[in-house]
Parts: sequence; structure tokens; C-alpha cells
Amino acid sequence: MHPYQIYISGVGGQGIIKTSVIMGEAAMKKNLSVVVGEIHGMSQRGGEVSTQMKIGTSHSPLIEESNADLILAFEPLEALRGVNMMNKDTHVVINTAPIYPFNISQSEHSYPDLSTILNELQSHAKKVIAMDADEMAKKAGHMLSMNMVMLGGAAAVPGFPLDKESIIKSMYDNLPERSIPINMKAFEEGFKFCRKNL
Repeated sequence: MHPYQIYISGVGGQGIIKTSVIMGEAAMKKNLSVVVGEIHGMSQRGGEVSTQMKIGTSHSPLIEESNADLILAFEPLEALRGVNMMNKDTHVVINTAPIYPFNISQSEHSYPDLSTILNELQSHAKKVIAMDADEMAKKAGHMLSMNMVMLGGAAAVPGFPLDKESIIKSMYDNLPERSIPINMKAFEEGFKFCRKNL
């Protein structure tokens, strides 16, 4: 059986690595094999960060071209980094709130319209689910729970190999106790939104 392949992209400070850890430990709770590879940008906060993960039997975390089952994009422009990994069966869950590069004002290239980004993604993927995860996190109680909104979105995707119960157990094991209520609310908001918009 082929492993389930996930590409996560965003920028430093968005909680991508923590999300990967929670998913990885949830997989282990289900006795599923998991391999993870991380790429950090030139700065911890604000630079490009991406994670490649395979759940199931695999020796390498690196996803070959056109083989991703799920793209989880924490920032719109960063979603485009995963286009070459998409195919007609790939699901994309994207946070629509942009983080503008600090040097965009000096660049000859402007930040593209969200509609342009979404159209490009849609032309390569089976389904693109776009949500303002930043706003949903604020409503849940704290901006820093945005990554749990995205995790909830991933959990709602058809074929995602981790059940909610395993993910929630892993959240309890990996998040500060005082943050659990907000993060649980954020997770549920993301799950409900994506389930409704599939």
C-alpha cells in the first residue's frame, strides 16, 4: 500500500513544525509508520518553512513530483511551492491570510491576488479548500491557534489516515495544558469548515 503523502508549507512562526509533530505522534499512536523531513528558511521567523511527511511504509520523507495526497498551506503564496507535487487527486487546504515578504516593496514582483493563487492551485488539484484560518483562530481565542485550525482542516479531508481521536490525544500530549481549550476549539472550527466545504 502506498503511504499517504503530505506537504506542509508556510513561514517561520506559524507553528508548522508543531503541527507535524502532532500528526507524527498521532500516526504512531495508531501504530502507523511515519517519516518526516523539514526545511527551514533563512530565518526562523518569517522565512520559508516546509515539511514533507509520509504516513505508511516508506524509507524517505521526500515526496516525488505529482505524488502528494494533501497540501496543507499555512500562507497563500507558500502554497504555490507545492504545485509540482500535486495531481488530479490531491486535496489542498489553504489559509487565505497573506504574510507579505518584508522585501516586497523593493521587488518588481507584487504579491499576487488571492484569486490568481487559488485558480492556479485548482488547475492542478482535485479540490482546494480555502479558509481564513487566522480569523478562525482569533474567534477561537488566540491567533497562535491558527495551526490547529489547519490541522482540523486536514483531518476532515477524505482519505486522511488519522482519526480525530488520535489527533486530539496527540494535541493533549504536545500542547501546553492551559492552551488546550482554545486549541481544541480552533481544531473543531477548521474541521467543521472543511467538512462543510468539501
